[in-house]
Amino acid sequence: MTESSTPPRPAAFSYPGHGPNARTGIAICHGFTGSPLSVMPWAEELAAQGFAVSVPLLPGHGTDWRQLARSNWREWYRTFEAAYQELNARTDQCFVAGLSMGGAIALLTAARHPVAGVSVVNPGLSFYDRRVRVIGVLKYFQRTTVPIQEEQPTAAVTDDGDYSRTPLAAVHELKKLFGATIRGLHKVNAPVQVFKSRTDAVVPPTSLATLRRRLGPRLVEVVDLHNSGHVATLDLDAAEIFSRSIQFFLDHSANDGRRSAGSTEPARSANAAQPTSETS
Repeated sequence: MTESSTPPRPAAFSYPGHGPNARTGIAICHGFTGSPLSVMPWAEELAAQGFAVSVPLLPGHGTDWRQLARSNWREWYRTFEAAYQELNARTDQCFVAGLSMGGAIALLTAARHPVAGVSVVNPGLSFYDRRVRVIGVLKYFQRTTVPIQEEQPTAAVTDDGDYSRTPLAAVHELKKLFGATIRGLHKVNAPVQVFKSRTDAVVPPTSLATLRRRLGPRLVEVVDLHNSGHVATLDLDAAEIFSRSIQFFLDHSANDGRRSAGSTEPARSANAAQPTSETS
């Protein structure tokens, strides 16, 4: 019997938890045009630590870009919200986490629900490309574009379910999602942890600047990632993301006496004594 070389198909992931961490849930959201495969190593590490984990597959993702073009941001959000609510119902406390667009969805969930905490990797709230300002009109003249490519990628090439084309109709929906998330940030009461790659061709530094300005002391930790690109959960700093997020979840768990879930400790840079740079 030989091992198949066929790459895994994008699919939702769920783990019920075990041991002392089983009553703590963590719902993780993947990014735009991606799939749960992009955060699967993170989910599997959390599961190995005993946490209950849920990673839904968002509508229009993991199939074909034409299906993504027919979906909208409310469908993406509602799918993740439902996964969070289901996980929250069977655990004592539930955190939300996400990568890129998934970070925006996790933050919007935290604005609308009493989550225990938020951990996000390169969360998107803004764009580099100024043409997005007219995306509502541009989508009628140009159907798709190519995905953003990093000039000097540090991660090995992986098949994580990303599309080879990006529909502009979906980019318009992404813009709407970012706007809804930004407007709701003042309602986030949970502690927030952010991992930010110093080199990120997809999410500009303005996204982190917005979080600093809108969250204030609720942004309790900013971790610089010096060796990774945008999809850092599959890159060289992945192990640091896993270990530091696990510590964050433990520190802010209600059954852990070291820190309460409502802590508003001032933000700090976890990798250096100097404040985190907001410029690339």
